[in-house]
Amino acid sequence: MRVLLQKFGGTALGNAERRKTAAGKVRNAVETGYCPVVVVSAMGRKGQAYATDTLLELIGDGDADCPVSSREQDLLLSCGEVISAVVMAVELNKQGQKARALTGAQAGILTSSDHGSSRVKEIDTSRLHSLLEKRIIPVVAGYQGISPEGEITTLGRGGSDTTASVLAYALEAEKIEIYSDVSGFMTADPDLYSRAIKIKELTHKEACELTNLGARIIHPRAAEVARKARIPIRVKYNGEDNSGGSLIDSTVRIEQDKAITGVATRKNVIFAEVFLEKAESYSEDLQIFKLMAEKMISLDMINIRTDKLTFLIDKPRIKTARKVLSDNEYKFKFHDDFCKVSVVGGGMTGQPGVMARVVEGLNSAGIKIYQTVDSHTTISCLVKAEKETAAVAALHEAFNLNEEVE
Repeated sequence: MRVLLQKFGGTALGNAERRKTAAGKVRNAVETGYCPVVVVSAMGRKGQAYATDTLLELIGDGDADCPVSSREQDLLLSCGEVISAVVMAVELNKQGQKARALTGAQAGILTSSDHGSSRVKEIDTSRLHSLLEKRIIPVVAGYQGISPEGEITTLGRGGSDTTASVLAYALEAEKIEIYSDVSGFMTADPDLYSRAIKIKELTHKEACELTNLGARIIHPRAAEVARKARIPIRVKYNGEDNSGGSLIDSTVRIEQDKAITGVATRKNVIFAEVFLEKAESYSEDLQIFKLMAEKMISLDMINIRTDKLTFLIDKPRIKTARKVLSDNEYKFKFHDDFCKVSVVGGGMTGQPGVMARVVEGLNSAGIKIYQTVDSHTTISCLVKAEKETAAVAALHEAFNLNEEVE
């Protein structure tokens, strides 16, 4: 049995014509010998009736006297994908394909109990296998599962990609296709740099790094699950044929003369400085990392010195981080005028001079680097947010990313 996971984003299902096109993709998969499993996101974008953000507006944030519980919020937000699953299953049946809509729970997706950001713990594939053996196409509501307590949970924004990857892993799928409103990975955000070009092929590692560093083409967890399972992913626009989009595969050949694959940025961050004034309390001061972890605050670009600590935090976590630091009598400053710009490429491993080109490229554009961090496949620089566009252009041109490698 050749299992294929096909995931359709909200914009790919946004109207009747697009749903018809999406169903045609599924039908074509059947005709070429695959047993497809379909995963769907909520239809449309904010403002459209069943989009996730529209559903969220129905309840808002509540108030001090009557806050909205995360349980109720998950229950509401799961409805968007369920509606999509039913509508897609009906469209497939109209096109002569037997299909069955399933919630995440009905598809056997068992998660942790953390509402809003649960993790998939186990997949019971018995129902999916039963449908596939009967040549019935499962259409699974993405972004959701069920906890050990029997509660509906959600996997965090973009979680439908994760649903597709974990199901592909559990069903030993041959490949994953993700259809959305973009035609794949680009060498940079085209809104920041108009000369960016499509990345036709990249490794799972490169895809993981690009998504984690700001290129939100697919969910980072989805890329990581597929990497571990060595399942290829093709990301493409709903209207593209099988050869379009970007191919993510561990077998992709890394071009040694192309050290960098793409540039990514993260702007929605706070640069924190925590001052360590007493040398004798240095080890005690370092407890800040434990305190932040206890509040589930992720830190990035960490730099430890004897006089201060610096790191990045996501802006939505600023209120909690401020309270942690204040309650523990730390002296600190928060800066909201920075961004993180990164270059990613499997070809930089073991290749000298990459950092020199990064520094030279930014310096020639008059961009000051405030902090750096690197790995085998990434180099990230902290720069002023107002320089984001200029930094992307400078790095893109420093590594000649406009030139396609044949």
